[in-house]
Amino acid sequence: MNLLPATPKLLSVIAPCRNERDHIIAFCGNVAGMQLPEGWQLEVLIADGRSDDGTRQLIEDWCARDARFHCVDNPLRIVSPGLNRCIEQSRGEIIVRLDIHSEYANDYLLQCVEALKRTGADNVGGAWHAKGRSLMQKAVAAAFQSPWVAGGARSRDLDFEGEVDTVYLGCWPRESFSRVGGFDEQLVRNQDDEHNLRLKKNGFRIWQSRAIRSSYFPRASLSQVFRQYSQYGYWKPFVMKKHGQAAALRHLVPAAFLLALLAALILAATVTAWPLLLLLAAYAGLLLLALWGMRSRLETGMAARVVGVICAYHFGYGWGSLCGWRDVLLARGPQPQWGALTR
Repeated sequence: MNLLPATPKLLSVIAPCRNERDHIIAFCGNVAGMQLPEGWQLEVLIADGRSDDGTRQLIEDWCARDARFHCVDNPLRIVSPGLNRCIEQSRGEIIVRLDIHSEYANDYLLQCVEALKRTGADNVGGAWHAKGRSLMQKAVAAAFQSPWVAGGARSRDLDFEGEVDTVYLGCWPRESFSRVGGFDEQLVRNQDDEHNLRLKKNGFRIWQSRAIRSSYFPRASLSQVFRQYSQYGYWKPFVMKKHGQAAALRHLVPAAFLLALLAALILAATVTAWPLLLLLAAYAGLLLLALWGMRSRLETGMAARVVGVICAYHFGYGWGSLCGWRDVLLARGPQPQWGALTR
């Protein structure tokens, strides 16, 4: 990866963006007001993926008012090339990735730099905390934080501090990209997991700090959640194949459940319905346990929505995984329909 020379005590924020008219101004204001380490300066590079809703003009207007902000063209539209174009044009000795659909604590950047210095890690970040505005988005956020959806991933544990395999967003010393390269531009999803896997395979350390605080606003409909997580499921096998990575149990369970459900449906149509009834009863029990675990966060009218969201997470990821493993095992390569944008 070709990088410009680093400018000492300059912090480069990079953010991919497409069709974010309703969020981009709030994001820019949030970042512009952030506290920086003493003596440090800030540049913000926003990679616009050829927005067609007026977002590009809003970014350019902000850049005209604040010289620290820069609009970077991303003709490929997806996240990975957008991040790479920003990294290539950045000048900071530390690079921080941010997401347009998140709100950040005022000391977010300060805590990122402090964590890098304190731990000596090669990538640091905070926990992945979701919250919503509408009732449906709150249901998506509640399910997102549930261990029955996260599968025990430490990135969703708001209290965890320590070394991890992957982290939300990320903050890197510039030399991390010089040594392992940028993000894989073939991956529509899971590009951050793949990059962190490369870091780990090269002996680098990744650290999650509970002092680095942000809130992520997830998709706000069942169809969007299903499409997003089917993509996560689809692209994960390609990451595993690239690096010879063994699958974690949480990556296999949704696909295994769908296969078991299909087998039970066939048995119900030809032999007996008992396997299907037992499987559905077990899944209903899981849903009840999930609801019980998040009962303190449920508002009136949210329970049924949360059940639908959990199903969208599981069935979406499972369906995507099955399609991904099919294409990996048949050596077909990624199929174009799995690169469609979900926002």
